[in-house]
Amino acid sequence: MRFLCLPGAYGSAKNFGVQLGPFAKHMEDRGLATFAFTQGEHEVEPPAGWENYFGSRPLYRFVDAAEGDAFEVVRRVRHIPRGLSPEATIRLFETDRKRADHDWTAFRGALDRLMRMIDEDAEIDGLIGYSEGAMMAACICAEENRRWEEMGVPRRIKFAIFFAGTPPLVRDGEGFAAKLADEHGPVIHIPTFHVFGSNDPLVYSSVALYNNCAQDSAQLYDHGLGHLVPRDADNVEQLGDTLSDVITRINAEHDAAVAAAAAGDASKEEQDVEDDNGVTAAATAVGKMKMTTTAGEVAPIPEFDVTSSSAESTTASGSSAASSAGSTAESDLDSRSSHGPASVVDGIAKIHLK
Repeated sequence: MRFLCLPGAYGSAKNFGVQLGPFAKHMEDRGLATFAFTQGEHEVEPPAGWENYFGSRPLYRFVDAAEGDAFEVVRRVRHIPRGLSPEATIRLFETDRKRADHDWTAFRGALDRLMRMIDEDAEIDGLIGYSEGAMMAACICAEENRRWEEMGVPRRIKFAIFFAGTPPLVRDGEGFAAKLADEHGPVIHIPTFHVFGSNDPLVYSSVALYNNCAQDSAQLYDHGLGHLVPRDADNVEQLGDTLSDVITRINAEHDAAVAAAAAGDASKEEQDVEDDNGVTAAATAVGKMKMTTTAGEVAPIPEFDVTSSSAESTTASGSSAASSAGSTAESDLDSRSSHGPASVVDGIAKIHLK
């Protein structure tokens, strides 16, 4: 599987390659994946006090918000009431998403650019996003699902991995707002894997994105840390073990679907040939039975029956399933999921209780 990798705010393709390095190398060494990196087009400077945190310049964002401060939410979220659902928590910050410096037209341009990038690379069939990049990846998945349902355009992306994710966006006036599950239901219908940290002050956003996804094919993994991509050997190894099963199953199901479609096309072609041969044979028989009299008149054709038989061909495809590795335990995330305790706990690959 080949992943297009999208960095977070104040990131770059180069810096995200370093950030994701241990995980990417582990996956490549196991023959599970290859990676392509991209970045936003809006060059930005980090907030005051964070000048040396994000790595070498230049730094970029996908969202055109040069005057915004991505850390404002972090400062405010520590003071929100406890016990709110992920969706209710996000709504507390909706006014920020409607500001003039969050322009929908520019955002839509960024999304269209990423869609073209996928169209131009036939090998890309997966997405990895971190923070703002995870939000863009979620928007791509939701857009592909919309095109499939409304226009029948096949989805390119088979699997998405979200690190510290956030829900996809929808237009709201001249700005945009999060597309939340308690209003829109699931909008992403491919297998997804959600990596978050229970110590992340924005963990509610990761759970809200999980709620946006089809629950029978979405999984959660808690690395027990903060708002970051885990780089330690233990988490990298466990992520690799879990994703090995997931990717193997997805590839097997995809290959079976392709084989079934190919077999169906072949069967249809054979049927078309048989039908064509039957028509030709009937026409030949009619031609042979035309008789001309010595007077130049065409004699009547004797009555006859032409029976055309067709063979039916059926194909069947099997699907394989593999369960993800990891342990489960109850967590206070249960109360944060709009789907209830079972939907979250059942999908957790690993939980560190703090």
